Amino acid sequence: MAKWVYMFTEGDASMRNTLGGKGANLAEMTKLGLPVPQGFTITTDACTQYYEDGRKINDEIMEQIMDAIVKMEEVTGKKFGDKENPLLVSVRSGARASMPGMMDTILNLGLNEEVVETLASASGNARWAWDCYRRFIQMYSDVVMEVGKKYFEELIDKMKEERGVKQDVELTAEDLHELAEQFKAEYKEKIGEEFPTDPKEQLMGAIKAVFRSWDNPRANVYRRDNDIPYSWGTAVNVQMMAFGNMGDDCGTGVAFTRDPATGNNGLFGEFLTNAQGEDVVAGVRTPMHISEMEQKFPEAFVQFKEVCQILEKHYRDMQDMEFTVEHGKLYMLQTRNGKRTAQAALKIACDLVDEGMRTEEEAVAMIDPRNLDTLLHPQFDAAAIKKAVPVGKALGASPGAACGKIVFTAEDAKEWAARGEKVVLVRLETSPEDIEGMKAAQGILTVRGGMTSHAAVVARGMGTCCVSGCGDITMDEANKKFTLAGKEYHEGDFLSLDGSTGNIYDGLIPTVDATIAGEFGRIMGWADKYRTLKVRTNADTPADARKARELGAEGIGLCRTEHMFFEGNRIDAFREMICSETVEEREAALEKILPEQQGDFEKLYEALEGNPVTIRFLDPPLHEFVPTTEEDIKKLADTQGKTVEQIKAIIDSLHEFNPMMGHRGLRLAVTYPEIAKMQTKAVIRAAINVQKAHADWAVKPEIMIPLSCDAKELKYVRDMVVETADAEIAAAGVELKYEVGTMIEIPRAALTADEIAKQADFFCFGTNDLTQMTYGFSRDDAGKFLEAYYDAKIFENDPFAKLDQIGVGKLMETAIKLGKPVNPNLHVGICGEHGGDPSSVEFCHKIGLDYVSCSPFRVPIARLAAAQAAISEKNAN
Repeated sequence: MAKWVYMFTEGDASMRNTLGGKGANLAEMTKLGLPVPQGFTITTDACTQYYEDGRKINDEIMEQIMDAIVKMEEVTGKKFGDKENPLLVSVRSGARASMPGMMDTILNLGLNEEVVETLASASGNARWAWDCYRRFIQMYSDVVMEVGKKYFEELIDKMKEERGVKQDVELTAEDLHELAEQFKAEYKEKIGEEFPTDPKEQLMGAIKAVFRSWDNPRANVYRRDNDIPYSWGTAVNVQMMAFGNMGDDCGTGVAFTRDPATGNNGLFGEFLTNAQGEDVVAGVRTPMHISEMEQKFPEAFVQFKEVCQILEKHYRDMQDMEFTVEHGKLYMLQTRNGKRTAQAALKIACDLVDEGMRTEEEAVAMIDPRNLDTLLHPQFDAAAIKKAVPVGKALGASPGAACGKIVFTAEDAKEWAARGEKVVLVRLETSPEDIEGMKAAQGILTVRGGMTSHAAVVARGMGTCCVSGCGDITMDEANKKFTLAGKEYHEGDFLSLDGSTGNIYDGLIPTVDATIAGEFGRIMGWADKYRTLKVRTNADTPADARKARELGAEGIGLCRTEHMFFEGNRIDAFREMICSETVEEREAALEKILPEQQGDFEKLYEALEGNPVTIRFLDPPLHEFVPTTEEDIKKLADTQGKTVEQIKAIIDSLHEFNPMMGHRGLRLAVTYPEIAKMQTKAVIRAAINVQKAHADWAVKPEIMIPLSCDAKELKYVRDMVVETADAEIAAAGVELKYEVGTMIEIPRAALTADEIAKQADFFCFGTNDLTQMTYGFSRDDAGKFLEAYYDAKIFENDPFAKLDQIGVGKLMETAIKLGKPVNPNLHVGICGEHGGDPSSVEFCHKIGLDYVSCSPFRVPIARLAAAQAAISEKNAN
């Protein structure tokens, strides 16, 4: 028979997967001999079973819960529902991974009118007994029966007003008795039956409610944001109550062994006298600093400090603890590794190494790489954001905080920024031609698009805050206004965006600049020591490249040349090329762009100081470059000596039904070889010039052909590139090594990688397109149905944000297994947005990639994740 229930005395910290974090730590504290009110844990497997059985607790689990109640009654010497010595318990959730405030808790379970009377006379404290009962009715109604808290809070406020008092603690025993009766009446009105009096019925209701809360909307969103699988389930902890609300010699608190904001070593926390746990967490009353506990409860405080030292030494990490003092006696209710800011995480990890509690490898493994984001981008002022209420929420596509005046076009963003205004660019969606406006904006908000839409990818590359896919916005671009949460916003109105959470706020919220602490360099140094995977960056401009180098990038894994065509007046020349009718006309137009492209590449090589630079040839379909305004169409017609109608006809002919699978990538090079030749000349000439200027650098360009799906197709384009490059090198009379590789972004390329590898010096996985092609989802439209997939538990996360290791990952593994034996010198990387996602980086390490490439501001995240992957692999062996 499976074991579904464990007493606290039967478990330990190693059983986290079975008992959840809270249960495992309660068992561990019991084992350490600390003062823990006893109880039992119902396992995470029981939660999974509950869902498998159609949200029912089966007989076997029920029987083990009943046995555990009997054992608990023996241990405590108290009995459920007993008139002499009643047992009261708390029922709390506890998943494997800490999910603060996401699931539900119930205190004082086991109370009914008779038990309250017994407690009142036994303790001589009727006020306390009725206070416990009204709290229990309120929590049970809210958590188990889903009657909202607000109804009860309104009754409390009404009574306080009638009695002329401000605080809950000023209400008398009689007031609380009356309030309990009002609460029960409210319960009956909402539910249609009496409030339950049988403690065992109450307990089963509470256990089911905790299991149900694993699937509540808060928990689902939190899990998705923090990569916690739905299949893990939550444990339930049933624990004897310790009372902090029995009078002024009682209290409750939450404390950390170090400051979770700064990482400074020293007790940090809050304490309330005559209160229960939820009062501290809910902020109902203003607590005192933990140091004031010393005056109130000197003996308990001495013991508490000892417990803090024992726990921190035992877990070798900063602890977050909940405790209660009942008549001067200390009880520990929980301990866990505390949540902390990124600055604090770095400081604590370094301090623990300096204090001899952790090795460098362990320190590197302790830090959540995703937290580093907050070190590298501006954040909202903590006090201001606490008070702010979001007016909308969408996808946090690029971290950081931004506030400014709303503008609706890229031109306006540029213009307003040039005169010193801070702006937030709001668009239905962005396209490559918006690039200059995106650069000028503090933040970007789009109505459509997902985590890998154009706006998201470009914003991450620039380190600009971006919130994408806010479908709640009703947009009226023509009149420069939109509606959100019932309010109409116009050009020039203030808006604030949080790119980490996806929250949107009305008005201006002050921001604070990013500060990289001294410990950052130390941790990164250790990470670089242990990782084997190289980290490159996706960068299209020298400024991005320099920033990425500052943050530790070891090369460029992807330079998207199309973004360069929008600079200055190059777009005019490129549009001339598109609208040309002969090869000669096209070549003449491209000749104007050649020196500009060459200059761009020279600056990139300079910024990378001899480190590898991978330049991807033109990828988007040509229709993305054509003019859209009447003014620009007229300008192009005049330049070309054509009529406006002729130009419009050319533009219409470029329209495609499915551009993502259309005339783009190396298909452009097959139909317009002159584009690839011009780009090859620019790459090679730039490399020759930079190599001459820096004899000590090894400049070796990597030319990347996008979107190949067939070896013959790739050979056709490669031969053209090699012929052009070799002619340039011969004409210059120099020696220069270069490589020609391809992006693997079509499933067929992965499946025929043994053939393709014969024509490629390297593979680079473009996992944005590879994910689109494998799933058959458009990344810009998937947002419309992904939410429904999450709700139906079909998907647990966005495959464009977190690499699908089962499907897309299998294609990647296949390509490596097929390609490497054919071409032993083949080097392999990834340059999709997944290159900066920690779990995807770990997968890339596991399947043997040489490097990952990600946007500049994600480079430190990838470095740390790569080190953690190497350390975890070493420990597993």
